[in-house]
Amino acid sequence: MLAKLNIDRFLQLILLVVIAAIVWPQLGASGSALHIEWVAGYGISIVFFLYGLTLAPEKMKAGLVKWRVHIVVQAATFGLFPLIVLALIFFSRGQVDDNVLLGFFYLAALPGTVSSSVAMTSLARGNVPVAIFNATLSAFLGVFLTPILMAWYMNTTGASLPLQDVILKIVGLVLVPTALGQIAHYWLKDWAARNNAWLKWCDKIVILAIVYNSFCDSIVEGVWSVDDVGLLGGMIVASIALFFLIYGIMKVASDLFGFSREDAIACIFCSSKKSLATGVPLSKVIFGATPALGLIIAPLMLFHFFQLVIVSVIANRMAQEERAV
Repeated sequence: MLAKLNIDRFLQLILLVVIAAIVWPQLGASGSALHIEWVAGYGISIVFFLYGLTLAPEKMKAGLVKWRVHIVVQAATFGLFPLIVLALIFFSRGQVDDNVLLGFFYLAALPGTVSSSVAMTSLARGNVPVAIFNATLSAFLGVFLTPILMAWYMNTTGASLPLQDVILKIVGLVLVPTALGQIAHYWLKDWAARNNAWLKWCDKIVILAIVYNSFCDSIVEGVWSVDDVGLLGGMIVASIALFFLIYGIMKVASDLFGFSREDAIACIFCSSKKSLATGVPLSKVIFGATPALGLIIAPLMLFHFFQLVIVSVIANRMAQEERAV
């Protein structure tokens, strides 16, 4: 089922690099002979340059007129999602590791996915132009809203996040490369389309390097040494429950706003999913080289996996129901 999205291999590789970090943490830790942190650090700019290069602005125009759907999706992505997670954190504080709670709020503050939201909407026979517009808009808004939300959360919990420094890093490592990629798109769009398959693997390799380096650092520093199995199980249950909660709320909201079937599918899929491709590179910019980064991004990795599995089942079922009509 995941093979239809051409992402099953990538998910397997993520699992493999986590296992490699458990088995050989010293090999990928910061300062080791391999210096994986260099790839993880400088590769961020490559990821966002390629995002700008492969993004076709003309595809957004087709979905522009559905402004009511756009407002609902973006409000859910950057408003409803964080509010629900904040409520869950309120009841979990003192019982769950603060870095895990930070990771769940980081998950909530992230933009939605781009490729998989569009792919799932298409599979379920929803409004693809609306999905393209919202997924792309979410990615751009997330560059600013995610660090702002994180700065607010960390300041309220007694931690600190130098927002001005983070914004400057984001401008240099994210916005500038994305803008350069968009400029290059006008000259290289045909070349990028022909080489899209291996270009996608360039940013995936950077993401794998960040995940490997982050988990190696976390394991070397002993972040995962206490109650690992129970902690992982709790994060899995929380990730699945969070997805279904958001999905259910957005399904009800789509009915209340009177969206058509096609618009409702795009709305639900775009607002209930979070981006690993944006979240992992951005985590290096926001949190820096903290040893706890592996623990912080763990909820995002788990949520990403289960959202793909669950939504692929739902999208296939929707497609079958539509064919039966």
